[in-house]
Amino acid sequence: YNNNPIHIANVNKEKKKEQAEVRASKKEEEAMPERAEESSSEDDEYSSEEDDDLVLEGELKKVEHDSEEEDSSDDGEDEEEPVAKRQKNDVGKRKSDGKKTKNSKNDASDDDSDDDSEEDLTPLNVDFIFCDTKEEYFHGLKMHLHSMPVFQPHSSALADLVIENVSVGTVIGTEDDPDDNVFGFASVLNVTTYQEQTCIQEMKKMCLKHCPNERKSELETVLSGKTKRPAGFMIHGRMVNLPLEITHVLHQQLVLDMDWAVEHAEGGEDERKSLDFGVFVLMAPCTRVNGSLIYKYFDDEVFAGRAEFTFEFDAPKVFGTEEKQVCSVIVMTKTGHRQAMKDLEELVAR
Repeated sequence: YNNNPIHIANVNKEKKKEQAEVRASKKEEEAMPERAEESSSEDDEYSSEEDDDLVLEGELKKVEHDSEEEDSSDDGEDEEEPVAKRQKNDVGKRKSDGKKTKNSKNDASDDDSDDDSEEDLTPLNVDFIFCDTKEEYFHGLKMHLHSMPVFQPHSSALADLVIENVSVGTVIGTEDDPDDNVFGFASVLNVTTYQEQTCIQEMKKMCLKHCPNERKSELETVLSGKTKRPAGFMIHGRMVNLPLEITHVLHQQLVLDMDWAVEHAEGGEDERKSLDFGVFVLMAPCTRVNGSLIYKYFDDEVFAGRAEFTFEFDAPKVFGTEEKQVCSVIVMTKTGHRQAMKDLEELVAR
């Protein structure tokens, strides 16, 4: 059976068919890498072409963007911008505006400083007048009294007494002032005439309480009114930047008031004696800095230089300041007061 020619022919035919299929499969396997290489090369070529297109597209967009900005800047036309670009430009504009504001502020401050310096150099002419006390000056007097810690609790009552004591007192004002501003004042209140007033009683108590023992009996005699010539509390106040010449004239006017009141006393001998002061007691506002006593008003320091004796005590603290408040009690005779007036005149004349 195996030697049958027909069977052999069929076997040979099947073998040839198998060999042909093997050869075909081999050819297909050999052809597949080439197609893969071709496809990969095509992909690379496509990707490179696509990358080239992207790069070219980016360059074109950049050039086109710059040209649009130049055109918009040259033409000055307001074109619609992307949101992100508008935000960025807005930020830049705010920064630029802020810088401009800072410069303008500096410029303004420079201008202001120049103006201030010019204003400082420009004299301001003010015509001050010295007049008698009156009811319209109440608030101005109270303001000055309230600025001194030792007088704060009784500022209203003291303002009333200063107005009532029209014979010995003067006020610094200006012509035709509708507000009746008080730039300064000075007055002497008789310790005996006003001994029933609470404010005078409290001032006496403060002075006696803090007076040194070696001077207490002397001060008690002065404040009791048992002296040959009466004693008075000298009270004055003013704006601290008032010209020195005006300060001197203020005290001069007070001396003239006392002399005129003694000569023209309408109440007879008793009134004349009550106005002829022999001793003055000042309660001068001061501060203590690094152990040094600093007078609020420089003229009080001049008076202290001619005093019979002085002493200090701590005054109530003023709200809003860290400085230690002190009250300096200055006790001087009429002779010492007149000598201090000469010292004040010489000081102002320098």
